[in-house]
Amino acid sequence: MTRSNDGPAMTWQEELQNSVSDGEELARELGCDPKAVEAVITRYPMRITPYYLKLIKQCDALRLQAVPDLRELDDPVGMDDPLGEENLSPSPNLVHKYPDRVLLLVSSQCAMYCRFCTRKRKVGGAAMQFSETGFAAALDYLRRTPSVREVLISGGDPLLLADARLESILRRLREVPSIEVIRIGTRTPCTLPMRITPELCAMLRQFHPLYINTHFNHPAELTAEAARACTLLADAGIPLGCQTVLLQGVNDSAETLRELFCGLLRLRVKPYYLMQADLTKGTSHFRTPVKDGLAIMRQLIGTVSGMAVPKFVLDAPGGKGKIPLTPDYITAMQNGKLEFTTWQGLPCSYPLE
Repeated sequence: MTRSNDGPAMTWQEELQNSVSDGEELARELGCDPKAVEAVITRYPMRITPYYLKLIKQCDALRLQAVPDLRELDDPVGMDDPLGEENLSPSPNLVHKYPDRVLLLVSSQCAMYCRFCTRKRKVGGAAMQFSETGFAAALDYLRRTPSVREVLISGGDPLLLADARLESILRRLREVPSIEVIRIGTRTPCTLPMRITPELCAMLRQFHPLYINTHFNHPAELTAEAARACTLLADAGIPLGCQTVLLQGVNDSAETLRELFCGLLRLRVKPYYLMQADLTKGTSHFRTPVKDGLAIMRQLIGTVSGMAVPKFVLDAPGGKGKIPLTPDYITAMQNGKLEFTTWQGLPCSYPLE
């Protein structure tokens, strides 16, 4: 539970019911232009939980992630489906991009609709409804494709499903003999941390090996409530990773990301990916130049624990998969030696054989 605006404690369901979802209400809370907000949300919906709204009022960088911006409607560069998921879907809501793993989209709803979302064309609307018929087709595909050993459950946010519904999905996936590992992608520890309950964790721990990748973008999101949510999950034996998106104006500095990644480790969350923002229509104003991301990684590597350094990756357009992006350390390979610079910029060499 949480307390919003110093009122009575609310359950996670009540937090959702009391979320801000229209321009007039957002204008009352944050003083923005309601007409501009309404113009955007006719295409891309908005939802901001009372919990996250309070964080926005305390940290302006968080506002960019949640508050609609007219620039979302004027993006000549972005693509509706930048990762080519529609062309890689053998059954409804199932995406098979890599040989041994699939993505299963089980929810069209999120606790907060992030303005930079890869699937902003679909979330919050009818285009991504998850049906029993579609799930049956996905299970049939998995049974016929034993090369798939891992399923990533995403959406929307899977943890917006009721415990019983999510348990049913997990149980039926576990009945497919070839499925070894299940991962859940969720932002609720960040945007709706009261969703993480002892009851939910007790249910999830039945399905090990089970992993959760969550999503924090700024150190101001590492609140006491978020820490409690991550602690409950970690204490249930669930390994936690974080996929952070590099966002211009939000976290595009080494200082901000260093604080975030070290803070995540204190919450027992491993920084997993730093994602270059996708070429999603309506998100161009968030994209940081790749060279800036590489410079940030160069400042991070060696200055903090390797545990706190994620992979910097780009998800290649058209469904070509994630590509690691690394700073350039190798200067030459010649005369039987590997020539390189250290993280401090010092020259060094090592035998090639």
